[in-house]
Amino acid sequence: MSEKYSIILICWRGRLFGKLATYDYQGYFMSTPDTNDTPAATQTSEATTHFGFKQVESSQKVNMVKEVFQSVAAKYDIMNDLMSLGVHRLWKRYTIDCSGVRAGHKVLDLAGGTGDLTAKFSRIVGESGQVVLADINDAMLKVGRDKLRDKGIVGNVQYVQANAEALPFPDNSFDIITIAFGLRNVTDKDKALASMYRVLKPGGRLLVLEFSKPTNDMLNKAYDMYSFHLLPKIGQLVANDASSYQYLAESIRMHPEQEVLKTMMETAGFEHTTYQNLTGGIVALHRGFKF
Repeated sequence: MSEKYSIILICWRGRLFGKLATYDYQGYFMSTPDTNDTPAATQTSEATTHFGFKQVESSQKVNMVKEVFQSVAAKYDIMNDLMSLGVHRLWKRYTIDCSGVRAGHKVLDLAGGTGDLTAKFSRIVGESGQVVLADINDAMLKVGRDKLRDKGIVGNVQYVQANAEALPFPDNSFDIITIAFGLRNVTDKDKALASMYRVLKPGGRLLVLEFSKPTNDMLNKAYDMYSFHLLPKIGQLVANDASSYQYLAESIRMHPEQEVLKTMMETAGFEHTTYQNLTGGIVALHRGFKF
């Protein structure tokens, strides 16, 4: 199967209910760039990035991450609950509380996966608002679509397959953008932050919820022990996939720590940028505004 695929929207209305269709977003045809056409891929073969602790060619990482999430999509929610003992739900709830979202807002839930944030945003923005759940992985989108449909969440939610580095939306489109546990998987994080800044409305805010660096040495050591010894075993037992959860642990360690990510957001143009450590810095919530 060709790696080139169109941006797809899972429509809820009329005869396209529950099916996949290409979509013209406000007159803009959306298509995910072929990995061979991206800047990373047009560079020499010596251009590399990290995939966990491995160094790989930059052009390969998108497909490698894609394979990870296709493998874990069906068990994604169960594993999240097991890995965090359910605390991920509190982290996400706090993110929504900090978003300032209200009725009528237009929200982009980027790397939205199985739709935990989208479900809550949908209820808050109401019929006059809109939530776009975007993810680069079609398997995750399908799981999210089915999950939200079963909950009766339809009408003000749209689903778009998109690369965070080249978001297929017009400038100044969204009041709020969230990306929860997705930025660490992006090949070019600076490019992705710049893309988010472009599609955010003036006065809008970006919230990045991501694993980060624990602030306590003892907690950090315990977290390493859990991540590298227990987590892959849970992945093997529940999802029959130890390697994807080994990658998860490694990708967290390769992600920029709190102050570095704050600087990256400021470089992209965000102002009043702050972060708050959650659960001792295992997770951090970064916030920035576009003025």
